[in-house]
Amino acid sequence: MSENRYSIPGVRISRMNERITIQRSEMVVDRYKNHSNKWEDYYSCYAYASTFERDETESEITTEERQITFEVRYCSELQNLTSTGYRVVFHEETYNIESVDMMNYQRRKIRLKCRREKERQ
Repeated sequence: MSENRYSIPGVRISRMNERITIQRSEMVVDRYKNHSNKWEDYYSCYAYASTFERDETESEITTEERQITFEVRYCSELQNLTSTGYRVVFHEETYNIESVDMMNYQRRKIRLKCRREKERQ
């Protein structure tokens, strides 16, 4: 198998076939000087999504909880990514980032462990 100039060791580009959008929380001040947080699109890229679902029992009520692990290519826009100020939008659903794994700081890929945001009622 021949290597092309765009290949990165340890990253299979063909697996990254799902589009995700990473949003960043921004502080917004209105004309009355009220401060509030607003989610704005920060970066969009292709990722490999590994999903699984499980049932959890809470006070005799069974709820579905969905967790996803995304793998994205490392880039300078994502080098300061944290779990507190960012979230992921995938297939029109919002996922909170639980952890950011820089994969031994090799600057090849980043793994994001996410949990679906609970719907507000």
